[in-house]
Amino acid sequence: MAAYDHAMLLSEVAYARPATLEQALELLAEHTGARALAGGQTLLNVMKARAAAPDVLVDLSGIPELKGIELGADGTLELGPMTTYTELIASSEARARPIVGEVCAQIADVQVRNRGTIGGNVCASDPTNHLPPLLVAVGAEFTVSGTGGERTVPAEEFFLGVYMTAAGPGELLTKITVPAGRSDGFASVPIGVDGTCIVNAAASLNGGVRVALGCVGATPVLVEPATADSEAVRGAVRDAGLEPPSDVHASADYRRHLAEVVAARAVEQAGKAG
Repeated sequence: MAAYDHAMLLSEVAYARPATLEQALELLAEHTGARALAGGQTLLNVMKARAAAPDVLVDLSGIPELKGIELGADGTLELGPMTTYTELIASSEARARPIVGEVCAQIADVQVRNRGTIGGNVCASDPTNHLPPLLVAVGAEFTVSGTGGERTVPAEEFFLGVYMTAAGPGELLTKITVPAGRSDGFASVPIGVDGTCIVNAAASLNGGVRVALGCVGATPVLVEPATADSEAVRGAVRDAGLEPPSDVHASADYRRHLAEVVAARAVEQAGKAG
C-alpha cells in the first residue's frame, strides 16, 4: 500500500458559512487568522501544500449579496465577486462588455470555470491570472467592504504585489464595476492547452488607449500609448522598463519581446471590436 503524503492533507481548520455579508465581515474581523473561501481553486491547493494555514475558513458561497450580474441603463456592469466564470460566460447581461466573458472562457478548463469565481481570481493577485490585467485595462473599479464601511478602489491601485491587494485584514471585495464599452482586446501566449500564460495583454480603446500587461511583473503593468498605431504601442511597452522574471518557459528578454507583440495584437483586436 502506498504511503499517504501528509504534506498534501489539510491541517485542522475551523469552518464557517455565513448567510449574510455582515456576518462574514464580523467573522473576518473577529479572527485574525481567518481567510475568505470563494471557489477554492487556489486557496485549498495552497493549504494542501502547507503554504498557508488559516485558523478559520469563511465560506462566502451562501451570501446572495456577493453573487449576480447587473447591467445598468448606461451599460455599466456590476459583477458580484462570487459569480463563477461559467455564469459570467453564459450571462446575456455580461455581453454588454463582451471581452469579460471572452477572457473568462480562456481560463483553465471547464471544471475550474465551473467552480472558480471572478472575485477569487482578482483577490489571489497571481501575476499569471487573466482578469487582473483585463480589469485594469478597461478601467474597472472595486468596492471593498469592512465592518467600518466600504470604499472604492480603481483596478490599477488594487493590485499591490504577488498575492497582495488593497483589501486589508477583515475586508472583502464586494463588487466589481466595469464601465460601458466594446472596443477591447486580449492576446496571450499560453503554456500549452488550458495553461497559464507566458505573457498576456489586455487593451481598451474606449476614450483613449490603455494596455495592461500580465506575467511581466508582480502586478499588471499599465501603459497608455499616444495612439493605437502598432509602432506606438510597441514603443510604449519598450519605454515601460519591464523587468519580467526568467523561468523554464521564457527568459526575461523573450518576455519583453512577447510583451510588445501581444500588446500590439490586443490593440489591433480592440480596434476591430469597436
